[in-house]
Amino acid sequence: MRGTGFLLGLLAARVVYAANDWGMGDANSKLAPPHMFRPLSTPAHEISTLAIFTLAVTGAIFVIVAVLLAYSAIRFRARRTDDGSEPPQVYGSGPVEFAWTAVPVLIVFVLALTTGRTVYTIQAARRPPNALGVRVVGHQWWWEFQYPELGIVTANELHVPVSDPRDPRPTFLELESADVAHSFWVPQLAGKTDVIPNKTNVTWIEPERPGVFLGQCAEFCGTQHALMLLRVVVHPRDEWEHWVASQRAPAATDKSVENGRRVFASTACVNCHVVQGTGATGRFGPDLTHLMSRETLAAGAALNTPANLKAWLRDPNVIKPGALMPAMDLADRDLDDLVAYLETLR
Repeated sequence: MRGTGFLLGLLAARVVYAANDWGMGDANSKLAPPHMFRPLSTPAHEISTLAIFTLAVTGAIFVIVAVLLAYSAIRFRARRTDDGSEPPQVYGSGPVEFAWTAVPVLIVFVLALTTGRTVYTIQAARRPPNALGVRVVGHQWWWEFQYPELGIVTANELHVPVSDPRDPRPTFLELESADVAHSFWVPQLAGKTDVIPNKTNVTWIEPERPGVFLGQCAEFCGTQHALMLLRVVVHPRDEWEHWVASQRAPAATDKSVENGRRVFASTACVNCHVVQGTGATGRFGPDLTHLMSRETLAAGAALNTPANLKAWLRDPNVIKPGALMPAMDLADRDLDDLVAYLETLR
C-alpha cells in the first residue's frame, strides 16, 4: 500500500499539473512539474546526490552483467561443428568464489555508508535560532499550515522565506495527521516524509531561490488522494514580511456584502471554518480569513476564481468527488451573495 500511494502520488502530480477541466493546466503550465533531480534545497540536494550515485553504481553493475551475459551467449553458443560432448566442467574456484562474494559485500557496504551519511545529514540537523517553524496537519484531503510563532493559519499553500547562503534561514516542519496516514512530498525541496496519526515527524527545507514549488501527498489516503496537492511559495525576504503582515490582518469588513456574511453565519460554514474576527470558529475545514489570497481551491483541485468558488459551494463533488464538505443547497441569490462575501476575504 505504501508503494502504491507513492506511485499514485507521483502519477497524480504529473497528470493533474499537466491539465484538468477546472483550469489547473493554465495555472501550472508556468511552473516546473515536481522533479527530484532538480533540487533547490539542502535536503533535496543530499537526496538527489545519493540517488544519482546509487543509479550510477547499479547502472554500472547492470551494464557489466548484461555485457557478460551477451558475451557468454554468443561465445559459447551451439555450433554445427560441435560433437555433442560437454565442455570441461569446473567444480569450484577459490579466487572466483572470493570475488563474487567480496565485491557485492563491498558494494552494499559503500551504498549503506553513503545512505547512512545522507540520512544523518538530514535527520540530525539542528534547528537554528532564526529558523521558521511550521506545524503541518494532514487532513482528508487538504493541508493545514500553522505558524505558531506568527499567529498565522492557512491551507494548502505553504509560504516560507528564501534562505540566503549568507544568512541561512531554513524552515522546520512538524508533520501531524488529523485522521489517516498521509505523506508530505515536495521533490525539489525535501524528501518524502510520512504524516502519521498520533505521531509527530519532523522535516526541513532550505529553499535557495524564490518561486512556487509543487508537491503531493505520496501516501494513499482515500478516494481523493490524487487531489491532495500542495504548493510551497518561497518569498524574497521583503515579500515574506509583506505576506506575514497581510495574513496577520483581520478579515475584511465590507458592508456591501452584508447579506453574504449573514448567509455564511447562518449555515454550517461556521461549524467547520474559521474567519478571524467573526463568530466562525470551526476546526474541521480550512481557515478562510484570507481565502482569496490563495491561488487554488480544494487543495489544488481548481483555480481560486469566483466561478470555481461558486461551483465548489454549490456542490463540492463536482470538482472533487468524495469531498467531505457537504453541498450547501442554497438559493441562487444566497449563493451569489455568499460568493461575493468570500471574495472580500483577501
